[in-house]
Amino acid sequence: MAAIRLERVTKRFGATVALDDVSLEIEDGEFFAVLGPPGAGKTTLLRTIVGLERPDSGDVYADGARMTDVYPGDRDIAIMFQNLALYPDKTVFNNLAFPLRQAKMPKAERRRRVEETARTLHIEQLLKRKPAKLSGGERQRVALGRALVREPRALLLDEPLSALDALLRLEMRAELKRLQRDLGRTLVYVTHDQVEAMSMPDRVAVLRSGVVQQIGTPEDVYHRPANRFVATVIGSPPMNFIPCTVGGGNGAVRIEHAAFVVSLAAGFPRPPLQSGDACFVGVRPEDVHVSAEPGEIRATVYVTEPLGGETVVDLQLGDRVIKALAPPTTKVEPDASVGVVLDPTRLHLFDADGNALLSAAGAEGFSVAPRPA
Repeated sequence: MAAIRLERVTKRFGATVALDDVSLEIEDGEFFAVLGPPGAGKTTLLRTIVGLERPDSGDVYADGARMTDVYPGDRDIAIMFQNLALYPDKTVFNNLAFPLRQAKMPKAERRRRVEETARTLHIEQLLKRKPAKLSGGERQRVALGRALVREPRALLLDEPLSALDALLRLEMRAELKRLQRDLGRTLVYVTHDQVEAMSMPDRVAVLRSGVVQQIGTPEDVYHRPANRFVATVIGSPPMNFIPCTVGGGNGAVRIEHAAFVVSLAAGFPRPPLQSGDACFVGVRPEDVHVSAEPGEIRATVYVTEPLGGETVVDLQLGDRVIKALAPPTTKVEPDASVGVVLDPTRLHLFDADGNALLSAAGAEGFSVAPRPA
């Protein structure tokens, strides 16, 4: 196992900055995810760790030793690429054994490792088959096995489940989490899927245009996003952002919208905002509650999106459409006037540039009231 550290790593491809002054630490034996949209620099980050790309500046360390100039094959770090890259003319056994043969490992030890890895991944019955005779999930396991069979101190996975159907992805997520827990190996997992980033790792780094936006546990990133981008890529449907204006008077801070006013509780940290400043109140759809009767905050039903286990209700609130997650039994009609309650213990406040200022995160930091007529 290995602890991996990147110190101020920058990587350019011509005018494109793929990684911009990236610093992060991955603990020994940690399941660490890197989340970001296509083009965020996720694959470049993995290739830099394994040594396939050399940073223009900054350094990569493993267990405290500088790896920046170490040949990839000497780093003892394995990578599984998105396209799997299995050898079509070789059996599963020979695909697994290939890196061991390249390392000139004795035949008996090669066989032992291949068979042990196959048992771990539950593919021992596939050893005589070739990739063309395997399902998508089986090929994923073989590609993973080829990386694991070397017993590397760290394993890097580049969007390994992206080509699988939804049901198989669900199964493989559970398998990967179990496997990492059982083996205890350092695992760096790159994905653009926020469900994978929330459900699997110990910690997650959110990457955008080569810049790390936030690093933390999935729960912390979800409940205390560093900015609007993080709040958008974590959570489905994403967080609602309601444009507001800062009001004041008598030393109090009020966040004002055409339909409601948010006040800060006594003793709650005061945001660095002045009266008249623009800001955004953030609230996740599950924290927007809808009533069939007109309530304190008035909104109009725009459309409903039944999803089986829940219903997404799109609401016209002032000049903005926001989403609420409601039980499947909720029955509201388009254009109906309904009451809306914003959970004050789950509100977020962002400045005009999208930087997070405050997150209630379960605390009684905010109170919400309808805007006086």
